[in-house]
Amino acid sequence: MAFAQTPDIKLYYERAGDGPPLLFISGSGADLRNKPNQFDAPIARSFELISYDQRGLGQTEQPTGVYTMAQYADDAAALLDYLKLDRIPVMGVSFGGMVAQEFVLRHPDRVSALVLACTSSGGVGGASYPLHELQDLSPEERAAAHLKVADLRHTDSWINDNPEAWQKRLALTMAGQQGLGNEAGARAQLEARRWHDTYELLGTLSLPVLLAGGRYDGIAPVSNMQALQDAIVDSELKLFSGGHMFLIQDRESYPYIIQWLKSNI
Repeated sequence: MAFAQTPDIKLYYERAGDGPPLLFISGSGADLRNKPNQFDAPIARSFELISYDQRGLGQTEQPTGVYTMAQYADDAAALLDYLKLDRIPVMGVSFGGMVAQEFVLRHPDRVSALVLACTSSGGVGGASYPLHELQDLSPEERAAAHLKVADLRHTDSWINDNPEAWQKRLALTMAGQQGLGNEAGARAQLEARRWHDTYELLGTLSLPVLLAGGRYDGIAPVSNMQALQDAIVDSELKLFSGGHMFLIQDRESYPYIIQWLKSNI
């Protein structure tokens, strides 16, 4: 647990696990103080994970003003500079997958292999669900809307048939949305996410890329993952059972990703 003072921002990061280093870029609103997190996942038993709170969130500095996707990408590069790591495999999840796309496009020599999980390219390839439109709902309305789009199996019929399970998931989601982070930073992140578009540039990538998604994801739907596959030469698309949280819903997901990374670095 430490801070990296980069030329542009002071980043909070953690580094732990066993194996070769892997940069893990988290999704919207992520805060490393929230447990369990990626350091508790199976991937931390196969790699030395490096992960950080993105600008405006968690214990990282919270600059005022508009945040851009280029800034998020350059923050990742600056962290690797600080750690004196030249080239490294990268895994980006959800919003972190958008940052990872920007990162590899802006700093192609820094990434040896890339995993893009439950994410979107924007533009012609399709944008992820506009989560910024949920921000002004009441906590319960926002949690319900998020649960329904995160896993398309949460239909009205399913909710009616499983009221106790629904209420439990609703309560857990509401508790998670309260979080520990900075509201202004979270909103700035959602605004940057809103304008993300890498689709036309993804064809320039020439490195191993695994695209991992959930079959029931409405935030980064299967069609968006397929568009990424169409855009990225020789990329592999693997779909798992689950929605936007397939990494914890399908026990086969992490072992598959771990094996793919080991075979491509």
